[in-house]
Amino acid sequence: MSKVIIHTTMGDITVELNDEKAPIGAENFIHYVMEGWYNGTLFHRIIPNFMVQGGGLLPGMEDKPSGDPIENEADNGLKNERGTIAYARTMDPHSATTQFFINLKDNSFLDHTGKNTQGWGYAVFGKVVDGMDVVDAMAQVGTTSRRGHQDVPVEDIIITKTTLIED
Repeated sequence: MSKVIIHTTMGDITVELNDEKAPIGAENFIHYVMEGWYNGTLFHRIIPNFMVQGGGLLPGMEDKPSGDPIENEADNGLKNERGTIAYARTMDPHSATTQFFINLKDNSFLDHTGKNTQGWGYAVFGKVVDGMDVVDAMAQVGTTSRRGHQDVPVEDIIITKTTLIED
């Protein structure tokens, strides 16, 4: 299994990608990591006792254009448990591109329950194996509303770089 270090202005987070159960999601994430796409993007949404979200907006809350959406593989058996990384999406179950979130606690209501609009869930594609203390520290920062977005950190938390570590 591949690992990615997400270097942030608050510290490093190492995630192990589950390319066996989530091949589409893992490959998609690696693709953007290899392109350096996440460099300079924000952790732009933080909700304590829920999750931290990043990977789609630049400082100033500017959208960063991404590639095509991927197929939702939330039916892969992986659960939205504390420390897992999953894809953010719109109401369309198959709309995930680059934005991801890290679960701060077990969020079973985000798990796949059926192949319908209500049941698709959010696709987990890996887990934090080092740096969960950094994620927990993010959950403690002050937040505000900015440019139509809520739960935005008052001080930018920037992904400075992502590094792929092959096994």
